[in-house]
Amino acid sequence: MGGFFGVTSQEDCVMDLFFGTDYHSHLGTRRGGMAVYGRDGFQRSIHNIENSPFRTKFERDVEELAGNSGIGVISDNEPQPLLIQSHLGSYAIVTVGKINNMEHLVQKAFENGHIHFLEMSGSHINATELTAAIINQKESLVDGLLHAQEVIEGSMTILLLTPEGIYASRDRYGRTPVMIGRKDSGFCVAFESFSYINLGYHDYSELGPGEIVLISPTRIQSLSKPRPEMKICSFLWVYYGYPTSTYEGINVEEMRYRCGQILAERDLGCRGGCPGCKEIRPDIVAGVPDSGLAHAIGYANESGIPFSRPFIKYTPTWPRSFMPQNQSQRNLIAKMKLIPVDALIRDKSLLLIDDSIVRGTQLGETTEFLYQSGAKEVHIRPACPPLMFGCKYLNFSRSNSELDLITRRIIREREGDQVSGELLSRYADPDSPQYAQMVEEIRRRLNFTTLKYHRLDDLVESIGLPRNRLCTYCWDGKE
Repeated sequence: MGGFFGVTSQEDCVMDLFFGTDYHSHLGTRRGGMAVYGRDGFQRSIHNIENSPFRTKFERDVEELAGNSGIGVISDNEPQPLLIQSHLGSYAIVTVGKINNMEHLVQKAFENGHIHFLEMSGSHINATELTAAIINQKESLVDGLLHAQEVIEGSMTILLLTPEGIYASRDRYGRTPVMIGRKDSGFCVAFESFSYINLGYHDYSELGPGEIVLISPTRIQSLSKPRPEMKICSFLWVYYGYPTSTYEGINVEEMRYRCGQILAERDLGCRGGCPGCKEIRPDIVAGVPDSGLAHAIGYANESGIPFSRPFIKYTPTWPRSFMPQNQSQRNLIAKMKLIPVDALIRDKSLLLIDDSIVRGTQLGETTEFLYQSGAKEVHIRPACPPLMFGCKYLNFSRSNSELDLITRRIIREREGDQVSGELLSRYADPDSPQYAQMVEEIRRRLNFTTLKYHRLDDLVESIGLPRNRLCTYCWDGKE
């Protein structure tokens, strides 16, 4: 995915920019960067952060950078910010999102006179560079940003740092949030609302879908009004969002409590009446650290079953949940992080809540680890529905193929290689026999005592926004 932070101030902004950007480190793993504008013009620094945190890589840069406005980014993909010089003037740019029609847009850029793009490793073009090329096709930055919203298929939120301030453009359907904070000396703009609280800013506003503003130290100028249709990513609340953040007025931690509460209500009302299900009496409720903890607290509060931490996450040497890049290494690190508490596991029946099941590898290994530690039963309650489709908007999935998803592998084994959208819809329907059979096969393969996913209608209720304002593509395939 990725996260961004920007500051425009009447004072030097570098320390605010440094800490605000660092607060987005949970959203990406590969690159970090900052660009500032001051008396000496633009300055920029980019580092690889795959093997060490953003903060340690940029501590020296903070001493050398100076300026009253700046933008920073944590990126899972391309190096950024980029410094651009064009007929629209000089600016720095950062982006968060995904371009699905990149090949077409590159060809159109060549036809419009763009000479070349710098090629990254793996023969990929930097999506941020392509976005700048699209903006530069128009006669003003605002027209260029509007043009990017129209022609990019996928999602792209953009910050432009210019001598006059920061242009902030939320993606057309508002799949990612853009929050603005204010204090006496100026404004900041951020993906995560919590990122500016300790820096002395307070909530000022939230951009609407497709909205564009120009932020200066003393005012915010509206350049393009919000579009009426919104499809903000539901998975932000389930997993990606930091607990202290709020999107569209809904706090992440509070939503996760509601999610766990509704999961418990389903179990309490079931009494073993579901196909392949039985009435359960777990001794404790636990969450897979860290994102599963709040869901588990909500479940425990509603059910009256004690909340416990039967394993503790060891983070001093592996503080960041997404590293490293290699999948097998990530699986190993995920296992190495969790230290069992024997007294809370041995001879106990556990109900375990994780944010989601993607490949199933890590949760299956965690379950086996609990059995080896003496658990009698392990009941699994994912905090979202079965993932059926790879995200094509925000790059939140590392999967190279939808067949990396355990659901799609099982469906292919049952139905063959040619699976229609109508058939996938039946597997996504929690009231269909195909759904029940798929869930039972996942339960069997991963050796769970019972498995019940959060229903999509319950997830929507947990968030509290109308369903037509939420992106639920990864669960139901609906755009």
